[in-house]
Amino acid sequence: MSMALVMHNKEALNKQQMDSSKYVRYTPEQVEALERVYAECPKPSSLRRQQLIRECPILSNIEPKQIKVWFQNRRCREKQRKEASRLQTVNRKLTAMNKLLMEENDRLQKQVSHLVYENGYMQQQLHTASATTTDNSCESVVMSGQQQQNPTPRCPQKDANNPAGLLAIAEETLAEFLSKATGTAVDWVQMIGMKPGPDSMGIVAVSRNCSGVAARACGLVSLEPTKVAEILKDRPSWFRDCRCVDVLSSIPTGNGGTIELMYMQTYAPTTLAAARDFWTLRYTTSLEDGSLVICERSLTNSTGGPTGPPTSGFVRAEMLPSGYLVRPCEGGGSIIHIVDHVDLNVWSVPEVLRPLYESSKMIAQKMTMAALRHIRQIAQETSGEIQYGGGRQPAVLRTFSQRLCRGFNDAINGFLDDGWSLMGSDGVEDVTIMINSTPNKFLGSQYNASMFSFGGGVLCAKASMLLQDVPPALLVRFLREHRSEWADYGVDAFAAACLKSSPYAVPCARLGGFPSSQVILPLAHTVEHEEFLEVVRLEGHAFSPEDVALARDMYLLQLCSGVDENAVGASAQLVFAPIDESFADDAPLLPSGFRVIPLDPKTDGPAASRTLDLASTLEVGPGGVRPAGEADLSNYNLRSVLTIAFQFTFESHLRDNVAAMARHYVRSVVGSVQRVAIAIAPSRLDSNIGTKSLPGPPEAVTLAQWVCGSYRIHTGGELFRVDCEADDALLKQLWNHSDAIMCCSLKTNASPVFTFANQAGLDMLETTMVALQDIMLDKILDEAGRKILCSEFSKIMQQGFAYLPAGICVSSMGRPVSYEQAVAWKVLNDEDSNHCLAFMFINWSFADDEQR
Repeated sequence: MSMALVMHNKEALNKQQMDSSKYVRYTPEQVEALERVYAECPKPSSLRRQQLIRECPILSNIEPKQIKVWFQNRRCREKQRKEASRLQTVNRKLTAMNKLLMEENDRLQKQVSHLVYENGYMQQQLHTASATTTDNSCESVVMSGQQQQNPTPRCPQKDANNPAGLLAIAEETLAEFLSKATGTAVDWVQMIGMKPGPDSMGIVAVSRNCSGVAARACGLVSLEPTKVAEILKDRPSWFRDCRCVDVLSSIPTGNGGTIELMYMQTYAPTTLAAARDFWTLRYTTSLEDGSLVICERSLTNSTGGPTGPPTSGFVRAEMLPSGYLVRPCEGGGSIIHIVDHVDLNVWSVPEVLRPLYESSKMIAQKMTMAALRHIRQIAQETSGEIQYGGGRQPAVLRTFSQRLCRGFNDAINGFLDDGWSLMGSDGVEDVTIMINSTPNKFLGSQYNASMFSFGGGVLCAKASMLLQDVPPALLVRFLREHRSEWADYGVDAFAAACLKSSPYAVPCARLGGFPSSQVILPLAHTVEHEEFLEVVRLEGHAFSPEDVALARDMYLLQLCSGVDENAVGASAQLVFAPIDESFADDAPLLPSGFRVIPLDPKTDGPAASRTLDLASTLEVGPGGVRPAGEADLSNYNLRSVLTIAFQFTFESHLRDNVAAMARHYVRSVVGSVQRVAIAIAPSRLDSNIGTKSLPGPPEAVTLAQWVCGSYRIHTGGELFRVDCEADDALLKQLWNHSDAIMCCSLKTNASPVFTFANQAGLDMLETTMVALQDIMLDKILDEAGRKILCSEFSKIMQQGFAYLPAGICVSSMGRPVSYEQAVAWKVLNDEDSNHCLAFMFINWSFADDEQR
């Protein structure tokens, strides 16, 4: 009995000791000391915890194991707190989105009820009219019904000098705007792909069967209404087509609002039409529920109000009641309703461009969605959700993008009040040359004073062309990723000369110079990745001593936008400007580039999803044959207009020389783009599917001729025997040759970079034609192979070829590859100039396969 009691007491004592060691009650001083350490290092090591106990006497009675448990619990609580905060944020977004969707549902139900009632009324009228009148009277009834659907308000003339009259216009504009934003005044159709959700941009719709073109959007942002209103009123910061906005008069109203008389100029998107301007009244006020409203409309003869300033070179467009409704959201943030409704005076543009000015989707992309995206971008930057590298502030990066777009738009439009003037043509009107000899208009904005220190100016060569069945996003992505297909390194070097202390130290560029390669370095992108800002490093490859001075690395600041093929109605553009290595925040920019604008909407056929691989984009054989199994894109019917603009600085006495070079260069670029467009345009599937056609760039057949011809000239033998006399027979046999044949460009101060390989070469390197351009020759050769190549290099350049002994190289995946012999030879072009180096690895195989 006593033994049992003793055992029970021991167990109780042990349990008490275990509980006391498991649960420790910390004093406030101890917690404060631990929190200080946690703020510095949330996960301290064992040595750090022991050091903490030694340095803090108040923690001396706590075991190191308990200190470790405290930090584990503290990290767990922090994680739970962050997760709870995130869930609360998501819950607020979902609650607000649910409210938004319920309101949208109510609006749609009202619209359905209205249409049902109107349909019944129309049927009754038609039935009555058919029994008593002729068909002509029936048509009158139908037309009167359509006029009732979209009535045009007729406003009495307002006294231009009477603030009360302006307030009446403002209140009328407010009512009409709200009826579009939250009512059924316009028949809205939701845009494809705009699905609502807590992280989506919002609900976007376009107009149907209304005067002018209109777009509407509503979404959530984490900024307060006053901040949102401030951003939206700064239109030039987010509307890329806005040239300037001038507030000519501001009148406060009795209800705490403001009436502003505004004049706005917008850029023309192409060289084929005039720019637009607007004379509007903007009314800013607040509603009873705390919402902020910014509404705007044009002042015309029908609305009344003061007459706007006269302008030349612009076509006056009309803004119908539009604006922004910003409502506070429970728990913070705002719900935004945006309506853009304009009449762009479509009859003043050429007929081929009218679809562009009649497209509600284009208005949605350029204005409505651009505003919502800009606000979301700033909201995420403010909250710290977006991190940028390179030490650049988000505002600085946005400014770079704005300056690139603005400089490119200035080049396309060439406004007289900016100092641009037309230069005489050479008899062919395909390329327009404009010059600007008044640099004081640009100093401190796009350009640099050093550009004009020699009494020169800026020259712009531009052209526009119509493209058929070419997806804008696909074309721009190809131009971005394959710059060598259209650009000339010599011209790039001349364009970059404006950044030097002596801008004209570089001689005038010669077209068709030595080749180059590019490396794209990402800099920033927008939230939805519809726009990319990046730095492009151009590497020149010199073959002759006179080219070494020009074969230096150059840098471009580049903006690429609209490359999402699912963005309905969106234009795509690639804009770039030379920069120097310092790349300061106020670096001078002289932008050039491409813009591709769709003119017709896509059909219901499948969207093009072709790869931008330089090889696979050109898999088109004779008669337009495409590989079997590929989607039939014959229903793809899309017209688009391509606008090209290149800017150069010039010295006064060299103006004509620079103009001739620029004109010739733009024509060369147009020709290259046309070849690329033909290659990537979807075509019909031929009923007689043949063998898979060969990959290669537009010059692939020519390159094959150069490779084989140079081999014959240097070695005296034939690379292989051609069995057919067809144009592409040589390329076919080169592509299907069993030995690995590849070409690389050389640079005096850098490693050779591969530019082409046949199928065996791609298999040996375990890569694709796109990734091939990122592989350098010295990375695949072992140390012995590099030494042999260096020792034989002079022989190759003098004699034209050299035989290399058996050796080992490495594929891009790190696998060893053995070969029995290699041949290296110079490839000469039609002018007998060095084009590249060719290598042939004979009887190659993977070393690990041999061991097995």
